[in-house]
Amino acid sequence: MLEAAYAYAHEPSSINLAVLSHAAEPPRQELLRRLNRATGGTHTIVGMRVKLLDALRKDIELTQVDDDFRHLLSSWFNPGFLELRRVDWNAPATLLEQVIQHEAVHEVRDWNDLRRRLQQDRRCFAFFHPAIASEPLIFVEVALLPAMAAEIGPLIDTNAAPGDPASYQTAVFYSISNCQPGLRGVSLGNFLIKQVVDKLAVEFPRILEFCTLSPIPGFREWLKSRVVRGFAPADKRATPRLRKALATVAPHLPTITGAVGELRNAGTPLTPLKRELTTLCAAYLLGVGEENGTSTDAVAKFHLNNGARLDRLNWCGDDSDKGLKQSLGMMVNYVYEPKRIERNHEQFVRGKTIASSEVEDLV
Repeated sequence: MLEAAYAYAHEPSSINLAVLSHAAEPPRQELLRRLNRATGGTHTIVGMRVKLLDALRKDIELTQVDDDFRHLLSSWFNPGFLELRRVDWNAPATLLEQVIQHEAVHEVRDWNDLRRRLQQDRRCFAFFHPAIASEPLIFVEVALLPAMAAEIGPLIDTNAAPGDPASYQTAVFYSISNCQPGLRGVSLGNFLIKQVVDKLAVEFPRILEFCTLSPIPGFREWLKSRVVRGFAPADKRATPRLRKALATVAPHLPTITGAVGELRNAGTPLTPLKRELTTLCAAYLLGVGEENGTSTDAVAKFHLNNGARLDRLNWCGDDSDKGLKQSLGMMVNYVYEPKRIERNHEQFVRGKTIASSEVEDLV
């Protein structure tokens, strides 16, 4: 390999580059390719990576091995090879069971719950790979509504009557779940949402608004750390309003970061602190006080990097135990505007969060 490197340094031609690339490739990549050719090989390799990721927690030296797995899996699971399918109530029972099992955002409580999520005013779409045709890779759940949703409760209410198709004007993505842990780090969700937006736009021309109703999983822990650390004096975005909100919330920190049961008590401080908490949550989503100027929230980074616009905060959007534990019950809407997705993505990559004036005004 050193000889190939010297040759390329002396003469950086395409031939010498090809020789160097071949020499630098780890032999285990070829081993994985050969394994992939065997019957069931793709599924086996995905399963091997699950075990590798587990071992990686204890042995950082396995990082290079994981890089090889991720490199090959990213090629094999390129969206161009994947099939987008709608999952409805007539799907095989084994597939429906997998949807129940892998739903990671809002738990499917029983079969009646799943049935409601698959009725005429709901959609569930999944990516499938030809080599693992019976198992979804990732799926997204969508509610077809007259307007943007602010609460998750009505969307997953098993007793709610299906809406009138003539009223559909907004498609709300309210859950996206990965089904294959071995594909962690392989980009699938961003392509899934974009393809579903295109598909729904054709099926329902009257739907002009595509948005999410998303959790804010890291806010509660961020709030705890901010009360301890505060905002640095040099942080120009940490306005006096933000500092005042943080100071007001601080005395109530033991209760609002304690057990979920405490938050449900009659004396909970959440409602009196609504203004301050929404202000601080907006700061969290905008990345105020972060070194790179962007939010550390995984869901926010996913949607903003995917070309969505941060649009609206919703107080008491999810009052479940999980919602209170993650974000004190708040949820957020991200908006996907088909004509602006690429521009928004480019601006976010360059370090500028795409946000609505409503969220920015809070801070």
